[in-house]
Amino acid sequence: MATKEMEVVKNLDIERYMGRWYEIASFPSFFQPKNGENTRATYTLNQDGTVHVLNETWSNGKRVYIEGTAYKADPKSDEAKLKVKFYVPPFLPIIPVIGDYWVLYIDDGYQYALVGEPRKKYLWILCRQTHMDEKIYNQLVEKAKEVGYDVSKLHKTPQADPPLESEDGPKDTKGIWWIKSIFGK
Repeated sequence: MATKEMEVVKNLDIERYMGRWYEIASFPSFFQPKNGENTRATYTLNQDGTVHVLNETWSNGKRVYIEGTAYKADPKSDEAKLKVKFYVPPFLPIIPVIGDYWVLYIDDGYQYALVGEPRKKYLWILCRQTHMDEKIYNQLVEKAKEVGYDVSKLHKTPQADPPLESEDGPKDTKGIWWIKSIFGK
């Protein structure tokens, strides 16, 4: 089956995009704990137009997180192609790691989104709620498939209802999860 060209959202309303997004499903990646649950991202607009990114997940009962900054890849473009910069390891922020963050689809109400990147190595299905209607989920999976993503790699993320708060549970302040993730644990 031929895939259509990957398009991104145009004229993303960045202010409406801000706030908390829950990870409904994603491609497993080395930079997230393998057994992560209740994974979410919180975006806050900075005064300079960049976005503060807080990614959180719970692993073995502990909250693990990393903070970064997102910004438009091309300030003159109307496409929702962002770059996200994190410093690793998170407990000793010395090495900048920059990745692509492309908003491939967002609904009119800014309640769910499909996010990927040009190499099709990473994919996220995000929602403002901890759970998503199966019909909507399947539509987003189909959109990803149409542009060439291997959707068989999608992994649904367990989410608590009601959602956990950042203060719930002990924190992994040493970054042990990050070290383990390098070794595929």
